[in-house]
Amino acid sequence: MARPHPAAAASRRPFALLGAAAVVALAACTTTTTTTENPGGDSLPAARTPPAPADAERRARVRTELAAGYLARGQAAIALEEIEQAIAAKPDFADAYNVRGLIHAALGDPGKAEESFRRALQLNPRDADAMHNWGWVLCQDGRYAEADAQFERALAQPRYLGVPRTLLAQGVCRMRAGQWDAAERALTRAYEFDPSNPAAAYNLSELLLRRGDLERARFYIRRVNAQPDLTNAQSLWLAARIEHRAGNTEGANQLGRQLVARFPQSPEALAFERGRFGD
Repeated sequence: MARPHPAAAASRRPFALLGAAAVVALAACTTTTTTTENPGGDSLPAARTPPAPADAERRARVRTELAAGYLARGQAAIALEEIEQAIAAKPDFADAYNVRGLIHAALGDPGKAEESFRRALQLNPRDADAMHNWGWVLCQDGRYAEADAQFERALAQPRYLGVPRTLLAQGVCRMRAGQWDAAERALTRAYEFDPSNPAAAYNLSELLLRRGDLERARFYIRRVNAQPDLTNAQSLWLAARIEHRAGNTEGANQLGRQLVARFPQSPEALAFERGRFGD
């Protein structure tokens, strides 16, 4: 498969959430398996005799890992086939239902996604990753109060390693709900947990721009744009909008020209050229 040009890929890199929702935690999946290549070039488990009962969980883990990989590449239909095989191998494997929930969400079926997340949590009531993923699917469906409740459940789990990720998702979801104070609290905490995360800095800057706190908005987006490998069309456009809002026309134009030079095909470059700073 041909790789996109780095500049084009960067211009499409979403800072709005930067993958905060569809993160499948499979840290325990460290098994290995013999593989064979299919005609499309994807590695698949080699055919073998039906597994013994003691082998069922390992088989389910391998299939779940494969499903997560296909989902990450945007191949949700193939991912669904793999995850159904994982569940057939071990019907009580909670991780598989978590991944199946994400797959159904990607396929546009939030009802089936919810069924899968409920089953995952029935099997493992302390699965904070399933709570996080379910919360984001609920947010995408506009069910903000229910989403926030799932995020809070995830954050309350002892030794949960995904706290910054969930705070980020919670903050973005609260922004969508128009809950500005609560969103700022969540995003500030996400940034404090992980100042190196560009998505936390970007979303916090966007929120502060909307609230008119321009100096703080500048601070956070400049931290992103100071790193060339993190800078993209969205981050440059946000910085230009902040300068425009502050009355710094020259600064806004400088950022806009940089945006057009680096990411000429991006929607943000088009917005700059049309002077649509209010978008």
